[in-house]
Amino acid sequence: MSISEKAQKNHEELWPGYQSKAAQTDPELIEVFDNFAFCEVIDHDNMDAKTRVIMILASTIGSQALTEFKMMANAALNIGITPVEVKEIVYQAVPYVGVAKVIDFLYSVNEIFTERGIKLPLEGQSSTTMETRFEKGLAKQKEIFGDMIDQLYQNSPKDLLHIQHYLTANCFGDYVTRNGLNVRTREMATLSFLIALGGTESQMKGHIRGNANVGNNRQTLINLMTQLLPYVGYPRVLNAIACLNEVLPK
Repeated sequence: MSISEKAQKNHEELWPGYQSKAAQTDPELIEVFDNFAFCEVIDHDNMDAKTRVIMILASTIGSQALTEFKMMANAALNIGITPVEVKEIVYQAVPYVGVAKVIDFLYSVNEIFTERGIKLPLEGQSSTTMETRFEKGLAKQKEIFGDMIDQLYQNSPKDLLHIQHYLTANCFGDYVTRNGLNVRTREMATLSFLIALGGTESQMKGHIRGNANVGNNRQTLINLMTQLLPYVGYPRVLNAIACLNEVLPK
């Protein structure tokens, strides 16, 4: 196989000494993929390895790609991403992907932690209580999305107002307020979930704006979409780029 030296080096950084079974059974595919994903795409920008792996890890949950998730979870730990950070990505996925789709990933990451001697449960990262989750969730929503949150409440039909309350108290109050990941990383991870899920253009546009509001500019999001491309495919990335160009035109 003719895999470039740079691709081999980048692959080895994530999985030291790993022997790929696919490289033995499907060498042509691995040659094409590794040269693209681990050389050409990585060379596109200066996204650091930890951020790149966290975002790919998030996308694997959105894609329901359990085998690749296990690979990336191990890669994350191999390059110094903490167990808390890995687990927070899994928790963060619940309100966006749904627990029915996330539970297998939770069990898998716990198995990986156990195999590595990482004691469970990890230290708690919740920053709210039942009494404070709505207030703190609302503050976090406004930090990310600004005054449009007030408009959503004002414009909501009365029979759907409970969904706005759930978004504030549950999605943001229970999850996004957690410690372990900063808000910029959480917003990028959320966008990664949405890109991988597909059919989420409305939510992608909102979270592209949210990313910009917390400091993830157009170029940062182009880099994110580029790094996800080998893992989620062209259609989903092109749809995300269309949303980006609408919300944050060049």
